Amino acid sequence: MITCYIKYIIEPKKLAEFETYAKRWIPLVNKFGGAHHGYFLPSEGANNIALALFSFPSLAEYEQYRKDSLRDDDCIAAFKYADDTNCIVSYERSFFKPILE
Repeated sequence: MITCYIKYIIEPKKLAEFETYAKRWIPLVNKFGGAHHGYFLPSEGANNIALALFSFPSLAEYEQYRKDSLRDDDCIAAFKYADDTNCIVSYERSFFKPILE
């Protein structure tokens, strides 16, 4: 299993727009065989940091999801929504191998 951790720098005044974006992606990751663990929005502390965590059975399956998402109408619409609303300033991805036992 591989878990993708995404750290977003978001526009604080567009938190509602980012939440809408996040809610679009949760079912999309699941649709492509992943397990979404949720988005985490700012609460206390920094007001411009959000996180997302989701897992795929393997890095190869994650990479297939990335390719397929670029051709999926719902994913394209979600990417466009983020671009149109400018709710995301930047993001970085890291990958982790969970230890569950």
